[in-house]
Amino acid sequence: MRELKGLQDVISVAIVDPIMSDKGWMFSDAPGTIPDTVNYAQYLQEIYLKANPKFTGRITVPVLWDKQTQTIVNNESREIMRMFDVEFASLAAQKIDLYPPELQQQIDETIDAIYIPINRGVYQAGFATSQVAYDRAVTELFENLDKWEIILGKQRYLCGDKLTEADICMFVTLCRFDSVYYGLFKCNLRRIMDYPNLWNYLKTLYQIPEFKVTCNLDHIKRGYYTSMTDINPNRIVPIGSIVDFDN
Repeated sequence: MRELKGLQDVISVAIVDPIMSDKGWMFSDAPGTIPDTVNYAQYLQEIYLKANPKFTGRITVPVLWDKQTQTIVNNESREIMRMFDVEFASLAAQKIDLYPPELQQQIDETIDAIYIPINRGVYQAGFATSQVAYDRAVTELFENLDKWEIILGKQRYLCGDKLTEADICMFVTLCRFDSVYYGLFKCNLRRIMDYPNLWNYLKTLYQIPEFKVTCNLDHIKRGYYTSMTDINPNRIVPIGSIVDFDN
């Protein structure tokens, strides 16, 4: 969203190392990372503790830090996306509106419709502790992917012919699916590339420069396979699958 709205001069960005350390997410000089030039932290944990010295919860990304109040404003990706699109609109260099008034209800309903079975569904499958829970999550996941495969055979985007916030929410799961969720999370009934319409939709989104520049498949793959030690204790990163969104 930061790229799509042209907020680069308003909101700086730091990117953590994809390999989680013993102290959690860290800033490094590895390829594809960007150091913290605001607080000059070495570990993301330092940012959370600066905002609240008594913090004992999970250290997660993304984090939106307010340079003026010197605290964390938000760490929920969906809420940060909406803030960038709406609250920061007057500061945006690009006047694209991904939450137009006439589509707001449909956008919200679509985001809600994909969140539990798809965005969260892959995690419910991957971290299921019983066969029943796993079967339920995978069944609901692919039933919903099947549904959107049909819908995207009739229209370009999730809410019709206009790119919206809903497409961003779908993209972040689809772009990781074949490389990570299919194998690591055992969501292996089908790959996204096995769905003609979903695959073309994913590739169409990826060809938008602002999507492509923020999608680092190497970081995604190494980050998941090395940090999810509960389900991949040896932290082995598979060679496959080879995913090419350009062809």
